[in-house]
Amino acid sequence: MSAMKGILLAGSMSVGVVAAASIAQVVAQPKTAPPDFSSGNVGWVGLNGNGPFFESVPGREPGPVTQDPKYPFVPNGVGGQPTFRISDLSNPNLKPWVREHMRKGNDEVLAGKIGFTAGSSCMPLGVPGFMSQGGPNPLYFIQTPTEVRMILESNQQVRRVAMDVPHSANPKPTWYGESVGHYEGDTLVIDTIGLSTKMVLDVFRTPHTEKLHVVERWRVADDGKMMEAVFVVDDVDAFYQTWTGRRRYRRVDRQNLEIICAEGNRNLFDYGIPVADKPDF
Repeated sequence: MSAMKGILLAGSMSVGVVAAASIAQVVAQPKTAPPDFSSGNVGWVGLNGNGPFFESVPGREPGPVTQDPKYPFVPNGVGGQPTFRISDLSNPNLKPWVREHMRKGNDEVLAGKIGFTAGSSCMPLGVPGFMSQGGPNPLYFIQTPTEVRMILESNQQVRRVAMDVPHSANPKPTWYGESVGHYEGDTLVIDTIGLSTKMVLDVFRTPHTEKLHVVERWRVADDGKMMEAVFVVDDVDAFYQTWTGRRRYRRVDRQNLEIICAEGNRNLFDYGIPVADKPDF
């Protein structure tokens, strides 16, 4: 019995040593470094600048609102008569009030009215509308342990993402809402609520309610040459299902320049850009 106890004790000690060694190896393994979006003069230019901006994600349905195929979009600078965005209202995910709101907007544009977009009107872009910009003018990041700032060169619009903190209990609705984030390995995850209904979701002027909830996952790819943001939009009063989209970017090494959206645009189109009655000084 004593010999048997000795064997069992030795076996237990061996298992304990192996387990302790395994735990030590796991602890010793370096954590995946968070994604680096900001080193040097790195900017990110959105791809598909003349397309729908928001792409569908393969295998993730439903996707974002798209252009009505009966009215193909023609951008500036391609030799044809430019057109405006006309949303495809056959999208089955739109609730009736959203479809009717967008139908009225389509009818106005088809009748000759200028197709409003937040970017062309120098208005705050909101979320996920912030991603409808970023081309040809880049998007820049500033990353600190407590905050990530995302800066659009166009009009220097800024998003602020508080890191590793919970949401407020009842955030007051604002243009960019309340964004909190954290890193999951090589991915920056951003969760945004408290978004004002003053802003629209995309270049198709898609509306929403104050129940809007957006979760984004940003990561770099292709050895740092590319960046991708996949996002999920949830608003039970506007859409039958949550929908998923993505925006892809390419890296550019370029210093952030100051571009004032409203400067010199007041006489170009009737976009309703605010103009002061008298100079400030």
